[in-house]
Amino acid sequence: MTTKPVVVAVAITGSVPRKKDNPTLPVLPPEQIESTHAAYEAGATLVHIHVRNDDESPSSDPARFAEVQAGVRKHCPGMIVQFSTGGRGRDPAARGRSLVHRPDMASLSTGSVNFPTIVYENHTTLVTDLATRMKTHDIAPEIEIFDLSHIHGAKSLIEAGLMSARPHVQFVMGVQNAMPADEHVLDILLAETRRVIPGATWTAAGIGRYQASVMEWALSRGADAVRTGLEDNIRITKDRLANGNAELVSVAVEAIRRHGRAPATPAEARAILGLRAA
Repeated sequence: MTTKPVVVAVAITGSVPRKKDNPTLPVLPPEQIESTHAAYEAGATLVHIHVRNDDESPSSDPARFAEVQAGVRKHCPGMIVQFSTGGRGRDPAARGRSLVHRPDMASLSTGSVNFPTIVYENHTTLVTDLATRMKTHDIAPEIEIFDLSHIHGAKSLIEAGLMSARPHVQFVMGVQNAMPADEHVLDILLAETRRVIPGATWTAAGIGRYQASVMEWALSRGADAVRTGLEDNIRITKDRLANGNAELVSVAVEAIRRHGRAPATPAEARAILGLRAA
């Protein structure tokens, strides 16, 4: 059993939930900064950022990404800032425009997958372009694994010199029509990652009602990080909405401590993920 610290990542907004689903969802940049600060105080050391337009639709506006990043860096010393380059509701040509602001990390999906009502399309040319931009700006990618083949997509980027041989990978489980939240499936993904990309750090995200169970599976296998937040899950129980990202982070911290580990400090989190100093 490992006792190494655990990076707590909080995905504060995403592109799907709306305030009608949970009124505490942070949409505008000031709300996102405030929610991130509360999550940081609760133990989060990495924030995954999507931005929205005023009507709550997904946005790729680099100015909004920059505003949230500036607020996080001011109020949450050392916290790892990760921008989303995800594609739901966003023009593919715009998904990498915010990378000029040099966040510490950015999400990177290495292949396409079925989502509930759309195909989440990540053409190889787009993936290569995003990886190239990340390398140019010294941004560490978090590889979003929605399918076994995406592990091999990451290996191809490493072989092409576009990515470190020590990337951070995240297995996304429980999205309808994509990868099921199944403990045996996690074992398969983890074994293949260790075989193909032995230097990778890893985490797993459970969507909706699977958030807590996937977190438990990851912690029992010595994961480097856990992920929580309103992007993935708006509830504490079936009958009660979360009262914000901070409450979800507190639940994650309790799970970490049950496993005999502690949430990483910002400096520890950066060391675990091989990132530059704040």
